Amino acid sequence: VDRLEAKVVEPLKSYGTIVKLKRDDLKATLTAKNREAKQLSQLEKTRQRNPSDRHIIAESELQRASLDATRTTRQLEETIDNFEKQKIKDIKNIFSEFITIEMLFHGKALEIYTAAYQNIQNIDENEDLEVFRSSLYPPDYQSRLDIVRANSKSPLQRTGSLKSSLRTVQVRKK
Repeated sequence: VDRLEAKVVEPLKSYGTIVKLKRDDLKATLTAKNREAKQLSQLEKTRQRNPSDRHIIAESELQRASLDATRTTRQLEETIDNFEKQKIKDIKNIFSEFITIEMLFHGKALEIYTAAYQNIQNIDENEDLEVFRSSLYPPDYQSRLDIVRANSKSPLQRTGSLKSSLRTVQVRKK
């Protein structure tokens, strides 16, 4: 379980942080694109109002915003590409570890079940029954009736058996 936690669960958890960072990168790129669009819009307004020096300043700002957006987009594309490469590699490793751990677990379980099956097959039923019987009647075992007869001074001792005493009692009742 600890190995599964360390090799599978923890690496998958770390992707939460990585994805958040990549989202931030994406937001930065979108912000740069929006800035570029805003600058383009301002340039068009400036051209329409005053075609003088402001026009040149606005064009240079637009050019700067375009370069920034292009650079940020390129960086984002590289980041996304690297992220995907790393993600595929990590997922492959994580699932390989998971499968290895599971195979080890189930392999060990199969060994244990195989040994248990062999032990069950090796049980000698007759020998087991004899051991059971000998535990019920150990060699120095005396039946309860024998113990009562030996220690009793009742008429049962004289008749020799409980059955004959019972017959005698039944005959007298009739």
